[in-house]
Formats: sequence, structure tokens, C-alpha cells
Amino acid sequence: MARSIHISSTVQAKNTNDYRANRERFPEDDISTRYTPGQGPSVLDNASQALLLTELVRGMWVVLESFFRPPYTLMYPFEKGALSPRFRGEHALRRYPSGEERCIACKLCEAICPAQAITIEAEPREDGSRRTTRYDIDMTKCIYCGFCQEACPVDAIVEGPNYEYATETHEELLYNKEKLLANGDKWEVELARNLEADHLYR
Repeated sequence: MARSIHISSTVQAKNTNDYRANRERFPEDDISTRYTPGQGPSVLDNASQALLLTELVRGMWVVLESFFRPPYTLMYPFEKGALSPRFRGEHALRRYPSGEERCIACKLCEAICPAQAITIEAEPREDGSRRTTRYDIDMTKCIYCGFCQEACPVDAIVEGPNYEYATETHEELLYNKEKLLANGDKWEVELARNLEADHLYR
């Protein structure tokens, strides 16, 4: 019993010494010295603010300033904001200006896709190069990370500017090669401009 009392008194003394040491090292943290009588607004100041409704006037002034500022919101979907060149939306497959498909069936995009949303099948051409016979993307699995676009050595697979492609059925979100090529043909000018604007960072 005596030993327990001795231990508790020792701990209490140590805590008291630590508290005093902290007060000396960090006097600004001492609550007893942070607030002293006489500081802050007086009773007369509080009464005058309550009678003159200064807080209400100040709040109404903020509202009045905001009333004459241009709006920050857009009337979507009739108005749409600008998109970054790096925006990652609906996927597309691009062609060369000659009309030839860019994809060389290297399957890097399929290998790097963390969601395993891309399926590619390929066969050799007569000249020995490879071409895709199947290029499918399951848009319900895609996480829009952009890895496929970064991995592609010929800028064939890209993520386009479209973000409005909600569908009524699951099957409509299973994109095949023809669908992806059609997207690329539709947005080629914008896709090329975005890639050119982003080339310093790739």
C-alpha cells in the first residue's frame, strides 16, 4: 500500500514538473494567460452592434456584392464549360490521315489496363505487320485512368472529350472496334489538337 502511494505521488510530481516546463517553453499555449479580463469588445460595443444591426448590414453587403458579380454556374445542358486537353472521357480509336488504322496490335493497352476492360485479338497482314481483328472495351469496367492512352506508342487509343454517353442497356456500353473507330473519326480534329497541346507533358 505504501509503495503504491509512493509511486502515485512520484507520477503526480512528474506531471506537475512537465506542466510547468511546458508553460515555460510555450507560454502562448497557457489558457490562463491567453484570455485576461478587459480584452475583447466591451458591453457598450456589443450593445451598439446589436442596436445598429451592423452584423446584418455587413451580411447584406456581401449579398449585394455577389448580386452584381457574373454568375459562376452554367445552364447545363444548354451551356457547357471548357474542358481540359487532358480530359478523359469516352474512348476512341484514331486513324492516320490516309485512313489507315493507327493501332498496331501491340496489346500494351490491354496489358496495362488495371480493370481488364480491354480485349484485343490480332492477326498478321500480308506485309507481315499486325492488325486487330477485335478491339473491345467494356465501359462498365473502365476506371478512366488513362493508362491505355499513355501506353500506346502510336496514339491510337485515346480518351475523347465526350462525357454524355449514358445508355439504357448494359450491352450499349460494350464498345467494339467499329464503335471506337467511329468515335475517332468524329472527334479527330479535337483529339489531334488536345494531343498536340499535351505533348510537352507526355
